Amino acid sequence: QADLVESGGGLAQPGGSLRLSCSASGFALDKYAIAWFRQAPGKEREEILCISSGDVASYYADVKERFTISRGNDKNTVYLQMNNLKEADTAIYYCAARTAVGVCGSFDFLFDVWGQGTQVTVSS
Repeated sequence: QADLVESGGGLAQPGGSLRLSCSASGFALDKYAIAWFRQAPGKEREEILCISSGDVASYYADVKERFTISRGNDKNTVYLQMNNLKEADTAIYYCAARTAVGVCGSFDFLFDVWGQGTQVTVSS
């Protein structure tokens, strides 16, 4: 069974940094497009960033100057580096894989394998 597991969430102060990890069991992440989504309290889930199988990053939220997505050397981990965090970044963060093709997309229904999410809270 293919699974994704997020880790690295927690409490950060405004202006601080966190690095989230997305790890896979049961399949290799490097073949697929991997995206990070987030859902803030009372808001709809939104896609933040995606990395294609060719390691091209796509941004879907206004985080380009603060967040970056990358793959680990092991090819089975995808990272979300978040810098200069704001209280508005507080949300549950999910990673998701699009296993049909390695191209990123801007709709959550394109992604068929999801993690359980990790909570990120930004507060002073």
